Amino acid sequence: MNVEIITPDRCLYKGEASSVTVPSLQGPFTMLEHHAAIVAILEKGKVMLTDLHNEQHEFPISGGFCEQHDNLVIICAEN
Repeated sequence: MNVEIITPDRCLYKGEASSVTVPSLQGPFTMLEHHAAIVAILEKGKVMLTDLHNEQHEFPISGGFCEQHDNLVIICAEN
C-alpha cells in the first residue's frame, strides 16, 4: 500500500509499506493492505511503519488524523 506521512512543514515519509500502526484516540491500530476504509483522529505517540524490505520506521507525532482507502494511507500529523 502507498503511505504518505506529512506535517505542516515537511513530508516525513512517502512510499510503499506492508503495515502502518497509528496511535488513535480509541487505541493503537494497524492498517494492512486492503484494509477497510477508515478515518481516525490521532493522539500523541509513534507511527510505526514496516516497509516492503521489512525495515521498521518510527515517527513520533503529537496528534493529527489519518485516512485509509483504496490501499492509500495519508497521515496528517503534528510533530
